[in-house]
Amino acid sequence: MPIPMSSPDITAAEIAAVNQVLQTNYLSIGPQIVAFEQAMAQYVGLPHAVGVNSGTSGLHLCCIAAGARDGDLVITTPFSFIASANSILYERAIPVFVDVDLATGNIDPTLVAEAAADLKRGGAAAARWLPRRHGPIGALKAIMPVHAFGQPADMDPINTVAAEYGLRVIEDACEAIGSTYKGQMAGTLGDAAVFAFYPNKQMTTGEGGMIVTRHDDWAALFRSLRNQGRDVFDAWLNHTRLGYNYRLDELSAALGVVQLHRIEELIARRAQVAAWYHEQLADLELVERPQLSPHTTRMSWFVYVVRILPPADRNTVMQRLAAAGIPSRPYFTPIHLQPFYRDLFGYERGDFPVTEQLGDRSLALPFSSVMREEQVAEVVDCLRMALQA
Repeated sequence: MPIPMSSPDITAAEIAAVNQVLQTNYLSIGPQIVAFEQAMAQYVGLPHAVGVNSGTSGLHLCCIAAGARDGDLVITTPFSFIASANSILYERAIPVFVDVDLATGNIDPTLVAEAAADLKRGGAAAARWLPRRHGPIGALKAIMPVHAFGQPADMDPINTVAAEYGLRVIEDACEAIGSTYKGQMAGTLGDAAVFAFYPNKQMTTGEGGMIVTRHDDWAALFRSLRNQGRDVFDAWLNHTRLGYNYRLDELSAALGVVQLHRIEELIARRAQVAAWYHEQLADLELVERPQLSPHTTRMSWFVYVVRILPPADRNTVMQRLAAAGIPSRPYFTPIHLQPFYRDLFGYERGDFPVTEQLGDRSLALPFSSVMREEQVAEVVDCLRMALQA
């Protein structure tokens, strides 16, 4: 059987939970979403968890809570899945990209500090951080670090910057459930955080996401916004604000309850697969294995991403792997080089050189909690041949 790029880890328990929901009257807005939210809040150690239909939706709602509006600025990274920046644009705010740390791929906190200082100063100082094309500029409102591939960004200096300038911190933890930063759970390090549960994530609900926060007012706002702006459920369907249909359905929530109950098992299995890769790739001189920062006290592996070093060419290696029946992916194409962002903001190659280097060299290998050691060996053997061809 071909090795898949990723595969969800579904057992009879998940199937039974979903089947049980199908035998009830509640397919949406029922007891499963309540149970899932309560379990998630307990898992991360925060008072509030609010289920939504995707990580993207969750990030959008966080931008609303942070007050980002037309022309306002949110500092974030260009090295992520495009949804991170798109969620800022949904409110017509402007994502202000700063480059990343070469070792981890996470946003560089030194550059975050420089950008925040200059953007607050305004004028020519601010202009160096803004895209070539933009509309009227509002206020700097927030920082959105992304925990790339499951590894937490360096949050202490980011939070210091946020405190100095009165900014909100939105953690894009969509890839990092269960990771810890200096012993603290990813998702508990800012004003709010979002986890995502797409089928290739550490745990899945099919589609879905979860916002976690310590702020009572934010949690109430999230619950209203996800349900078309309703503050309470009543017979008259009162809507007090512009809202969205971002609810997480009962089938997905039931799946999430079981997956979250298994999360430590799932994280441990993925760590074992990562360890097999790490060991078997050790002798490949043209492959750089993932590096963990000292502040990452537990890594929850979303994907296993290596870097293909010169003189080897990443795209050529991908083609050779595909010819051998091994899938791989270029994680990530820099956001600022995506056609939409080039056209909208006038970004060019060379604007964020570290991000571009990572975008040119990074290669995600097949990875899931159900991979076997012999499958890892097959991938590595094919990679070795692809590098030698």
